Amino acid sequence: MSLPATARPDDRDVLRAAVREVHARSGMGVVFAGPVQGAAMRIEEMVGGRTRYLHGLQVRTGAGLGGRVLSEGRPAGVEDYERALDITHEYDGPVLAEGLRTVAAVPVLVDGRARAVLYAASREGGSVGDRVRDALVRAAGRMGAELAVRDEVDRRVALMAAAPAGPSAAEDPARWEEVRAVHADLRLAAQATDDAALRDRLLSACGRLAALGAPRGTRPAVRLSAREVDVLTQVALGCSNRETATRLSLRPETVKSYLGSAMTKLDAHTRLEAVVQARRLGLLP
Repeated sequence: MSLPATARPDDRDVLRAAVREVHARSGMGVVFAGPVQGAAMRIEEMVGGRTRYLHGLQVRTGAGLGGRVLSEGRPAGVEDYERALDITHEYDGPVLAEGLRTVAAVPVLVDGRARAVLYAASREGGSVGDRVRDALVRAAGRMGAELAVRDEVDRRVALMAAAPAGPSAAEDPARWEEVRAVHADLRLAAQATDDAALRDRLLSACGRLAALGAPRGTRPAVRLSAREVDVLTQVALGCSNRETATRLSLRPETVKSYLGSAMTKLDAHTRLEAVVQARRLGLLP
């Protein structure tokens, strides 16, 4: 069985989006961030900077404000960076060269582990207000959720790729069921992500998985909408309309409508007929 390669998008695009979001929502003039690599974080994205001193700076766990955030796993801030007594001052040189005084930082957590740090800073002194904290926490939460989706996709695809070679799927129903479960999970992940490029990659992978069971050269003569395929995918796993509605965050009546539309297009009179016909056409695995 040939498995689809879902190349993971560069996570810097999520980091860049988070920096822009904080800059737009926090009211702070300087926003920067970096991914965690081992026991340190490296600043890679910045908006509002006047110098290059912070670009590429490695911040160790426990050192400076960012290092404190990394070690504690929670937001922190200082009103006057140069005189702050509750942080170490290894990075005063680049921070003060940029002219920063008020600085706040928040970790991006995935399964309790810091994957990046977001900063918002001002060249004027003053307290870190609720607007700044809220912007940082919201952006970090969205970034963490996006990284979690990407991690789960990688995990699922890796599991399939590592499956031992054996009988063809047609001869091994249990293996087909795993393919179908992964297909369903990938479609759910596609609906959960706000990243359009990642969503396209996931749906492309789903299409390739669906085509595995169809005869070679088969081209679907029926076009189903994305939601019709989502509903049929869940029905194929044995889900009721209510269970499908819960999984897809739809109302049961809406699921019933999508299912009825799909059945009409597939010229099917029962749910089972619709699933069988969709598989024959390569619309479902």
